[in-house]
Amino acid sequence: MKIYKYRFTKVMTAFIWAGMVLALAAFAMNTYFVITENIESAANAFYPILRYTLMYLVSTVTFVLLLCVLLSSYYSISGTTFKTSFGVIKSKYDISKIESVVLDRKTNKLSIYFGETDFIVVVVKEDWYEQFIDDLLQANPNIEYTIASKENDVDEKK
Repeated sequence: MKIYKYRFTKVMTAFIWAGMVLALAAFAMNTYFVITENIESAANAFYPILRYTLMYLVSTVTFVLLLCVLLSSYYSISGTTFKTSFGVIKSKYDISKIESVVLDRKTNKLSIYFGETDFIVVVVKEDWYEQFIDDLLQANPNIEYTIASKENDVDEKK
């Protein structure tokens, strides 16, 4: 099984790290409030306990989800199966259903088409494009591979 890590932009990586820091800060602030506030002085102790519990739950789940997205986002090719993973969201595709792969040099995007309307854009390091395409073509040699470049663009007005 060949695995290709998802390539996040620097901005997206910064947002993920910022979200994880904010989740940790929320957890720490909630702990501070639990220690400093007196639950017995509340008219009904149920509501502060519910608030603290939900804040722990939300901050923990947010941190874990963002960590999963950062560590477990990849594409894999194994046998006749093409898998995508974006954190906890996973998809599985049959390689025999892939009709074509298009490498667009203008936008530097690699797209996999399953039909006329179904496609996914693969976001990996540009250095891995050729190896990724080779692995797909080894799994299914019937896949049509096209490179769309500036030189062969017939729609471009001169």
